[in-house]
Amino acid sequence: MSYRLTIVIPVYNEEDNLQRVEKEFLTYFENATVKSKVLFVNDGSKDSSQALIEDICSRNDSFTYISFAQNAGLSAAIKAGFDYADTELVGYIDADLQTTPEDFNKLLDEMDDCALVTGVRADRKDSFVKNMSSKIANGIRRAFTHDGMDDTGCPLKIIKADYAKRIPMFRGLHRFLPAMILLQHGKVKQVPVRHFPRIAGEAKFGVWNRLLGPLMDCFAYLWMKKKYINYTVEKTSRG
Repeated sequence: MSYRLTIVIPVYNEEDNLQRVEKEFLTYFENATVKSKVLFVNDGSKDSSQALIEDICSRNDSFTYISFAQNAGLSAAIKAGFDYADTELVGYIDADLQTTPEDFNKLLDEMDDCALVTGVRADRKDSFVKNMSSKIANGIRRAFTHDGMDDTGCPLKIIKADYAKRIPMFRGLHRFLPAMILLQHGKVKQVPVRHFPRIAGEAKFGVWNRLLGPLMDCFAYLWMKKKYINYTVEKTSRG
């Protein structure tokens, strides 16, 4: 049976989490409702993440990687993962595993008539400041995009690959994935998923990234929406 789902895992200085990622995904692969594989995207890590990634991939056929020459940011890592995925579906999860691969099955259950299904972090295990800044940022984003999503920052998503590959990604746009799918007239849905405290490594985003940064990105999204080109090919002479 061929793979149907590629799960993109952006990695930036996550050496303390990667062995746990390997262990949890090996368990998930046994219980996944579709045959799945992992694509690590090493975003210019300065620690031993790349060496660990190569070790993991050398002993597991269901783990692959690409590695950037230098740090390019989360949006670039996600976009590269979408571009390199060769399956019908593409997923996304953070290397810190504050969400669990097991919940991909919840998202898969809703994919039949959707182009994107995203998690909503229930009972978030983050600090008060982080939770409040995210809540405010999500409110601002909804006011600009009208995407109806409560938690676009949730690092657990599945997208049909043909939609994902058409997303014109730029820095910060990872927060607007549901809105970009809506521009393609795709259906989006959100599903409650579990959330856990970060066990190892350091968070890569501060208040600026979670609050003021998204506000600036909203204006970029409005520009993109105005200029966005969308078309559907009905017939072609090509075989």
